[in-house]
Amino acid sequence: MRPLLELKGITFSYPGGEPVLKGIDFRLDFGEKVGLWGHNGAGKTTLFHVIMGLERPSAGEILFEGRPVAGRKDLMALRRKVGFLFQDADDQLFCPTLLEDVTFGPLNLGLSSTEARDKAMATLDLLGIANLADRPPYSLSGGQKKLGAIATILAMDPIALILDEPTGGLDEDACALLERLLVATGTAILVASHDKAFIEKVAFKGYPLSDGRLLNLPRDGQQALPKGA
Repeated sequence: MRPLLELKGITFSYPGGEPVLKGIDFRLDFGEKVGLWGHNGAGKTTLFHVIMGLERPSAGEILFEGRPVAGRKDLMALRRKVGFLFQDADDQLFCPTLLEDVTFGPLNLGLSSTEARDKAMATLDLLGIANLADRPPYSLSGGQKKLGAIATILAMDPIALILDEPTGGLDEDACALLERLLVATGTAILVASHDKAFIEKVAFKGYPLSDGRLLNLPRDGQQALPKGA
């Protein structure tokens, strides 16, 4: 079966710098949950930005649902189906109220105003923050912003989630709630986190990103998560 997302030889450098990504090969299958970890500057965020078209690789190819992501039309198709959580929630929230932020995605998918609002409220309720719907994002705590940012992507019913440090700023109860949601969903997940214990709970497989390369990735199967590491 073709993978949902496939990277072939992805290489990337910032202007004037050394390569951050060095020939990355990777595949994410439908419904698969994969974790990445690595120190600051290892390239996790850069890799996600390349996948989402926020940065352009200097070499390599990205395929989504078996088709090359070669132009704006292909990229927009990917973004409609893949929910991307930025590491900084302030990059995700830009409307006057949290409810408007969460409604934005469903509206752009073609839902009516009423349908989009109902979807947004149901998602906020799922994350335990429906009481914050009318609050401006700037007035929220860091953890509340993070949950709000997660709500903006869940409300679009994506077939895949790409999550960059999703537990940042969350308290213990919010982390536990997020873990339960991610474990229960049938949605494909690619998650990067410094928290290996979190990755172990939500991902089927995982591996480190170091020196611009994904390590220990035999083609016949990705590295099993190191329990208790």
